[in-house]
Amino acid sequence: MFFERPDSGDLAVLVHMDFHDQHESYGPEEFIELAISAGADPVAVVTGSRQRPDSRYFVGTGKLDEIKDIVDREEAEVVLFDHALSPSQERNLESALQCRVIDRTGLILDIFAQRARTHEGKLQVELAQLQHTSTRLIRGWTHLERQKGGIGMRGPGETQLETDRRLLRERIKAIQKRLAKVDSQRDQNRRSRSRSAVPTVSLVGYTNAGKSTLFNRATGADVFAADQLFATLDPTLRRLDVEQIGSIVLADTVGFIRQLPHRLVKAFQATLKESSEADLLLHVVDAADISRDENISHVDAVLEEIGANEVPVLKVFNKIDALPTAEPRIDRDAEGNPYRVWLSARDGLGIDLLKQAIAELMGEDVMNETLYLSNDLGRLRAMLFEHGAVRSEHFDEDGRSVLNVRLPKKDYLQLLARAGTSEDQVEAAVS
Repeated sequence: MFFERPDSGDLAVLVHMDFHDQHESYGPEEFIELAISAGADPVAVVTGSRQRPDSRYFVGTGKLDEIKDIVDREEAEVVLFDHALSPSQERNLESALQCRVIDRTGLILDIFAQRARTHEGKLQVELAQLQHTSTRLIRGWTHLERQKGGIGMRGPGETQLETDRRLLRERIKAIQKRLAKVDSQRDQNRRSRSRSAVPTVSLVGYTNAGKSTLFNRATGADVFAADQLFATLDPTLRRLDVEQIGSIVLADTVGFIRQLPHRLVKAFQATLKESSEADLLLHVVDAADISRDENISHVDAVLEEIGANEVPVLKVFNKIDALPTAEPRIDRDAEGNPYRVWLSARDGLGIDLLKQAIAELMGEDVMNETLYLSNDLGRLRAMLFEHGAVRSEHFDEDGRSVLNVRLPKKDYLQLLARAGTSEDQVEAAVS
């Protein structure tokens, strides 16, 4: 089997197995892309099927011999498994194959470590790596089981392995503490945007669906975008002007993937909050991908895991430039509301339709009105200013305060209730 190989990288043998008790089967194509994205140089892909994984080697002894023959023949430096391996399976495989063995989780962590740019992203990657490594400390090295000895090394009898585990726990606690501080700062920024009545729209989707290209095209930003898995790791926020709504905050986030390890979702919880607390999600889909329906299901599963499944969603079918008959358009439901937009972020086709769909979906929830408040409604006026909803103010001939306001409808109704005022008492005109 031949591959488009990078200029350099570890020679790697890839292993992909199908199991009869799996709910769904899939090919090794995505895993090959993952390996290349990590900088590996795939020399062979070993496939096979079993009833269930072997408890000792994950694969059977016959398949293990086949892998070893390829490793020896190709002088491979690493064997990558498209599955999650237990620590004992990883150790046994390394002992039998006499080379490094990395499972799917370790490979994704390696890619994340290469992509992280911000302080928060690097901390999140390190936390996930430490949590993954903590179960794999032994790795067959017998010296880790011996107690420290010699001049200056005698102590209470702590083994080297116990020392390493203790240091790992301390580092994990330190990182979690620092991430909690970053999370608190993010919450403060989100509250500030909420007080300013600036809606947030978050881009989500399967990795390499074109989210960053769409983000750049819509906002004029210069976020790194490439045709590779996990090109984006750190979240980026930019302001976007949408007619009838005004300014919104658009967030570009990390892409999702099939079998995204649970510890990664947990480690990136703070980053993914941009999605779970958004006012609208733009679910970007690679329209030309033959696995697009399966990818949509995987993204929906992750959204549910991070608590974002209740947020309104607009599907964005991207890359229509790769479909011969597709044209930019908006698909609507039975009530006439947009639920899907077809566009090409690369060619800039349909971006105006996307903004139109966002305006239609969010326009119902965001008030953009002129309010006429008499003197007895001073408490409501003060609350609107405190909420950051007043864009301008002047007084009319009758001495009434004329406020141009913009804020979510639900927030306006809450302010009315707190001020002891009904909508009927406030004269309004759509601005």
